[in-house]
Amino acid sequence: VNEIFEDIRLVGAPPSNIGKFGGDTDNWVWPRHTGDFSIFRIYADKDNKPAPYSEENVPYKPKKHLNISLDGAEEGDFTFIFGYPGSTQEYIPSWAVDMQVNVINPIRIDLRGKRIDIFKKYMEQSPEIRIQYAAKQAGISNGWKKWIGENRGINRLKVIDQKKNFESEFIIWVESSAERIEKYGNLLAELEKQYNSLSEISYFSTYLTEAGLGIEAVRFARTFERLVDYSKLKKEIDENKLNELVSDQKNRTESFFKDYQPAIDKEVFAVILKDYYERTHNGSMADELRILYTKYKGDFNVMADEVFAKSVFVSKEKMNEFLDHYKTSNVKKLEHDPVYKLASSFAGLYYQQLIPVIRAKNNHIDSLMRIFMQAQIEMQPMKKIYPDANFTLRVAYGNADGYNPDDAVFYRHYTTLEGIMEKEDPEIYDYVVEDKLQELYQKKDYGVYGDEDGSMHVCFTASNHTTGGNSGSPVLDADGNLIGINFDRCWEGTMSDIYYDLSQCRNIALDIRYCLFIIDKFAGAGHLVDEMTIVDLELIFD
Repeated sequence: VNEIFEDIRLVGAPPSNIGKFGGDTDNWVWPRHTGDFSIFRIYADKDNKPAPYSEENVPYKPKKHLNISLDGAEEGDFTFIFGYPGSTQEYIPSWAVDMQVNVINPIRIDLRGKRIDIFKKYMEQSPEIRIQYAAKQAGISNGWKKWIGENRGINRLKVIDQKKNFESEFIIWVESSAERIEKYGNLLAELEKQYNSLSEISYFSTYLTEAGLGIEAVRFARTFERLVDYSKLKKEIDENKLNELVSDQKNRTESFFKDYQPAIDKEVFAVILKDYYERTHNGSMADELRILYTKYKGDFNVMADEVFAKSVFVSKEKMNEFLDHYKTSNVKKLEHDPVYKLASSFAGLYYQQLIPVIRAKNNHIDSLMRIFMQAQIEMQPMKKIYPDANFTLRVAYGNADGYNPDDAVFYRHYTTLEGIMEKEDPEIYDYVVEDKLQELYQKKDYGVYGDEDGSMHVCFTASNHTTGGNSGSPVLDADGNLIGINFDRCWEGTMSDIYYDLSQCRNIALDIRYCLFIIDKFAGAGHLVDEMTIVDLELIFD
């Protein structure tokens, strides 16, 4: 049974120099010093029931809430996490891993790396652009860095070879029984055939999504499809409906151009479409890009200049002028716009040609994997095989622990405020330290939140198996007390979506004591801590 509360209010969040300390540089990396949290309060009506926003609403009183412990996480301590992890693929065969590592990820890493470099170049030139593009850069950097780490971990642990060894054992097991030969005899051969075929088409679809849809103006143009389709209807047009669609596009226009720089997008256009064309023109290629390539004789810089000069999708003034006087007869201007034509060509190739084939192959593979999973369970009756994540409620357990990522490199399981001071660099935005935080550090004014070793712990690692969707998941101790907030994984263990390795895979959590320290000592909002149940405080004050 679910109750949906609509009145949720932001109570507080730390400054970005605390909440995102280390920025993209430290993303996916340990040691970590990021105070990643925010506080919300749920409001309900006077009967403690869900209600739309109203000034009459009062703070919701749940039947149960989490108690908080200030004990911290010592090495070896049991921890567990519950949340809604998105997707893992722990039991896929070697060909699937090979496709991910050697086909899909290299394309993503290469094209996103080029976009990041262009963003950074402009962000370093202007504080305004840095603000406009910070979230965009973070969005594409998150996957980019994760896939680099994923490939690194899979290659380091020779996961493909391990999968192949298992498949060799599987074949021996199958062939030792006539009954199993009948049930599973052609299973691996069929999986290999399907993945080899899927790899080829995934090559083209990944280039299309990362390059074609990596251009901001192209993505913006695609939001006009409903307006175009409605304007072309042969039946009588409902003016109210048309005005509603135009109004929606005006709102999207305002939102899009608020954080958009045509010069950046034009450079991205020239760089990544050149890569896309050169590496896919002998296979699945958008027709409109072929036309533009011929028209501009393969010069993507000239192509970018011309396309951006002629398009309404890269100018707020042109777009607002167009929408202010929009009539259904204007639809041809949209359809002939060079950016819209590219967007339509990319979408047509993707949704009409590539996706139906990919979906059909994945459906067939899914049917085969059901049989393969059944066979794996049958082959290993004593092995604890837990299901892959699929956005449903999961509990993951492990122990607070450091790890050894490389030869002669050993990480302990926690970081401290001292590490923030060591990383401080006033010249680099991601490493600016707030004056108040420096003052608290100098005075060692940690209140009840400091560790018994005299330091202020910031983050810790443990061996809980987490993935995308676990950010914000509570980290609890053996008694069910809140001791941390999960927000990341270590870079060396990002392959855990495909292969979990106890020696390398670590979730990264914010120590709840640092969270409370920031709320109370830094922000002076101790009244918020008073609303919480701290199980240790009576002992401390006694």
